[in-house]
Amino acid sequence: MNLRPALTRIAAAARWTRAFAALPACLLTVAVPAAAQLTPQTVAEAVALATEAAAALAPPGARVLASAGTLDTRLRLAPCALVTTYLPAGSPPWGRTRVGLRCNQGATLWNVYLPVTVQVLAPAVVVASALPAGAQLDPSQLGQAEVDWAAASAPPFTAAEALNGRVLARPVAAGQALRASDLQPRRWFAVGDTVRITARGAGFAITSEGQALTPGHEGQPARVRTDSGRIVVGQPVGERRVELNL
Repeated sequence: MNLRPALTRIAAAARWTRAFAALPACLLTVAVPAAAQLTPQTVAEAVALATEAAAALAPPGARVLASAGTLDTRLRLAPCALVTTYLPAGSPPWGRTRVGLRCNQGATLWNVYLPVTVQVLAPAVVVASALPAGAQLDPSQLGQAEVDWAAASAPPFTAAEALNGRVLARPVAAGQALRASDLQPRRWFAVGDTVRITARGAGFAITSEGQALTPGHEGQPARVRTDSGRIVVGQPVGERRVELNL
């Protein structure tokens, strides 16, 4: 019987075993999710900071709920005796945001961002039933309910009177809160209409009349010719009204 192939395989396996045993301990460490390296106190402090920041901007009586996510599991955080929490510049106070965690006392200092989701629950105007795009709103279609103000960047409407006669720009589901992005812009005047122009400066305002050269759509600049023939650009702000800053 030829035993050489079997002996060759045994010798090779022994060499691999010795080589593996000689590897540095740092290369043999099993990766541990980074979230497991954060103490419950650190996570609680991060959630409390996010809650406090959101509550400062929330409407009166709102309920603010914050929950922490997890760090990237590929991260390896060195032990740290002192971790401080902070709000990164530019991070939104509501919705999906993040809280900075900075190690200030340890062999290896680090700085990471913990994902946090913040809900701001407060009353707002909602639709009683599903409505299609193009529907004109009236008070009978609207109600009040507690909704998450942080679900979108723009706040929801809180007064049904402000929505009377507005037209939907998109379909909405039953119980959905209404926000400015759900509505078609209002047209405050048409081309050729006589409009009132209010020019505002530092501590003064001048009012005159002019003729609209472009339609006055809400949120879009409009061109108007003044009585003197000068063409100005301003913001439509109401029924046949334009404002511009000097």
